[in-house]
Amino acid sequence: MIRSRQRLIGAAAAALLGLALAGCDGGDPALGSAEAAAEAKPDFLKGDFRSPLTFSNPYAHIPAQCYVETSRGAQNACLFCHTNGVYKAGLGNNFPQAGAEPRLGNLQLEYSFTPISPFAASPSRNPWENTLTPEKLREAVAALGGDPQTWDMETYIREDNWRAAFARRPGDPRHWDGGGGDAPFRLFPGLDPADLPADTDGFVRSAAPRNGFFKDESGRWITGWRAVNFMPYGIFTPVTGSVSGIYVRLPPPFMQREDGAFDLEVYRRNLEVLERAIQDRLRPEDGAIYQGAAQTMPVERGLYPVGTEFAHPLHYVDVAADGRDQTVSPYPGMRARRVKEVRYMAKWKAFQPSQFRPGLKEEGAPVYGNDAQGWVDNGVGWVLAGYIEDAGGALRPQNREELTQCIGCHSGIATTEFPQFASGVGNTVDSTWALPRKFPGELGWREMDYLGYWIQADAKANAASGQARLGDPLNRGLNKGEFRHFLDSVVGISLYGDMPAAIERFLTEAIQPARGYSAAWPALNTASAAGFQQAQTARQRLLRELTARGDYLSSEGAIRGELLYPPKDDALAAARRYRQVVATQRYIKGKDVFAETPVTYRYFRQEEGFAHQDGRPYQLGEVITDRPVDLENPASITYGVGSVMTLIDETKPFAAGGTYVPDYMPLLAEPLRFETASDR
Repeated sequence: MIRSRQRLIGAAAAALLGLALAGCDGGDPALGSAEAAAEAKPDFLKGDFRSPLTFSNPYAHIPAQCYVETSRGAQNACLFCHTNGVYKAGLGNNFPQAGAEPRLGNLQLEYSFTPISPFAASPSRNPWENTLTPEKLREAVAALGGDPQTWDMETYIREDNWRAAFARRPGDPRHWDGGGGDAPFRLFPGLDPADLPADTDGFVRSAAPRNGFFKDESGRWITGWRAVNFMPYGIFTPVTGSVSGIYVRLPPPFMQREDGAFDLEVYRRNLEVLERAIQDRLRPEDGAIYQGAAQTMPVERGLYPVGTEFAHPLHYVDVAADGRDQTVSPYPGMRARRVKEVRYMAKWKAFQPSQFRPGLKEEGAPVYGNDAQGWVDNGVGWVLAGYIEDAGGALRPQNREELTQCIGCHSGIATTEFPQFASGVGNTVDSTWALPRKFPGELGWREMDYLGYWIQADAKANAASGQARLGDPLNRGLNKGEFRHFLDSVVGISLYGDMPAAIERFLTEAIQPARGYSAAWPALNTASAAGFQQAQTARQRLLRELTARGDYLSSEGAIRGELLYPPKDDALAAARRYRQVVATQRYIKGKDVFAETPVTYRYFRQEEGFAHQDGRPYQLGEVITDRPVDLENPASITYGVGSVMTLIDETKPFAAGGTYVPDYMPLLAEPLRFETASDR
């Protein structure tokens, strides 16, 4: 019975993909007809296999954030990726990475990177030079004759580099694959930036017939793309220097009634059912199949249908961009006109995670892709494509090593007919981040605006640039605000556990005994390991006091802008640092660049310390470039695996300063509810 159902699903998926590739004709006369599809179907994608051992960084799938120290467990950023929760819930294709699968270990407790290879450097060495030692990046820029201080970053981030790249895409923009043989922009997403921003209902409409499948009642063409507004954390947020737009599109059958006529309401209902499937909120009335012409496709909990596309423009931060001044940027949420990258995902085949075990993860196997066209296969049914700035700021296809960084998060359990690279984190749903974290309902179907960012016109250049209009949504399982949980666990503003100077100033002013706190916000003490640990422990306690009192919220209940949005000077400085990576094209050495090495990359251990891999002892405050690995028994399964513990204590309760959360799930409460001040 199971095998029969799997064959049925596979056949339906193949048929649907054929429709998606072929485009569409016809439509409801009342709504307008679609143009004829392209003259021929796109060719099948052709790539080749390449071993990660040929990369300069064979472990490009392990992000720079995985190398930070946890201040003896007082800071736990690991839980937001390395969790068992989504796997236990049976959503998507996840690895249980917090101890539920012994062969994978517990990545909250251990720096247990991939075992060493005799043909490559140890993965327990930190390869992310731009992030680890930003002074080396500055030296590389100087060697090219560049002077970042002379760069006019405000002008730079307000230049449009997306439209020129889109113009290079061949074929029909309604097709997921532009065709064109070896065309370098073949898989550039068919989302025309001229059609953005999306309308208030999230649908992207166009005046160009070639961009749309059918007309709506207003006479504009429905492109199929719909914007997604989601709860961000710790990766692409304004204070990290990058902000996102996210757009999803389903194949034409999901837009059509059973008779083949296009119908916006049918499409709207199918998108809403998909949302509930990904967020584990399916209702009996949703049924077992999608509606209209897509009724051959089953609604599968935690899985997208074949033919699903995601477009992800990654923007620079512009503090003047809140969607109101089109001369600055057409986008809200601090999204600058210039993009750092345009990323794309297309689900090309069905994948049933129930058929595979987590132990089948293959991190050393070859990566299948096409460097000239800028795409890789993630091993679990998706093609990932990416286009990044060249040295002059124009977009170019990313190479295999650059794209392997994407597989590090956007992947999962895999076994294919060929040994193929697979990686992934524990908290994605069917390889995706945004839709699981989408605000439920209509609030989540609109342009990504980073909690309703609204510029504060009179803000000083060194002060928070604006305010949020949205509060802290409750996590479904924790019954606690998502942002509150992040602050309580990370004790920092990003997954690096860093605290920018502007936020330090805010916390220093806000957290004082005169305001009812148990102590004043302390500066970090780097003079001794004990002093450093005492300061971090105190900061954790005081930050938890701040969130428990609701003092991280404004009087209107919104998250305070001081914690979300950088001052103008800081945003431009971050853009200038990133442009150094652009100028040198050193993306494979890290895209996150700090003014100086983050303190969480430095050695402040007293007890249970460690030495370099060659046995040299670390000095206080020294940058941690490597950690030792197990070399005791070559026959052991742990041989070559990192032997250092994070010192996160799985037995310590939250009330005693514990941070261990093995079953975190990135799902919001529905109906949407928000944190309130409980002790103001």
